[in-house]
Amino acid sequence: MSCGQPHETDCSEVLAEVYLYLDLECPDERRELIKTHLEECSPCLREYGIEQEVKALVARCCGDDLAPADFKRRLRLRLAERVMEADTREYLPE
Repeated sequence: MSCGQPHETDCSEVLAEVYLYLDLECPDERRELIKTHLEECSPCLREYGIEQEVKALVARCCGDDLAPADFKRRLRLRLAERVMEADTREYLPE
């Protein structure tokens, strides 16, 4: 995804890291860059809102259960792949 506007941090990078941002698992400097981008970029903010809702739904369904580290790693990898696929489709001619 890209909104077509120049940003310090690319849209695809922000969306690839949105779960790290939501889970407070990225360094403070990176969190600040992502936060700034989300404040400037309404398409990413909308996507972030969707991701936030998904995370809240999972939390409600799973309670206090913690996901295994390997599962989290595989999930993040798959989400990053999906973002890359979406970016590729965006730039391919129809």
